Amino acid sequence: MTATPDLGTYQLASPDLLRATFRRHAAGVAVITAAGVRGPVGFTATSLTSVSAEPPIVSFGIGAGASSWPTVAETEHVGIHILGEHQSDLAATFARSGADRFGAPTAWREGPNGVPVLDDVQAWLVCRITGRVPAGDHRIVLAQVVLGDSTGPGRPLLYHQGRFNGLRD
Repeated sequence: MTATPDLGTYQLASPDLLRATFRRHAAGVAVITAAGVRGPVGFTATSLTSVSAEPPIVSFGIGAGASSWPTVAETEHVGIHILGEHQSDLAATFARSGADRFGAPTAWREGPNGVPVLDDVQAWLVCRITGRVPAGDHRIVLAQVVLGDSTGPGRPLLYHQGRFNGLRD
């Protein structure tokens, strides 16, 4: 760490600085799913972003070493699911390496274009992938919304300080 009169105490850029900074950034929690040749894949993401309204495009990040990446790298469509505060266990399941993400108690069905659609989420989208952009050890996926449902129950699940939390008034 270095201190200067103008900037206070600061750290040089590093993965630790980035992680520490983003632990302070509350983010909505989503689960991204895709149909793979060996079955469905999915992962928890807090990097979901609305990119464009016309046409409707979203983006999300995925680690190039993630178990879901080979499927996302090849598939044409993905499912995006916005989780409610009642779904912290589901978020943890999809975040855990080696978990049986689509086994009980996960409730899901095959949706349009074969995309796995999770039940009881606040909202879900089926999107057509339009781009995959290398970004360090991750890939940024751009996807155009094809259809979805935004009428699910509950309040949003948030990720903050390394934990899943509900929204407080």
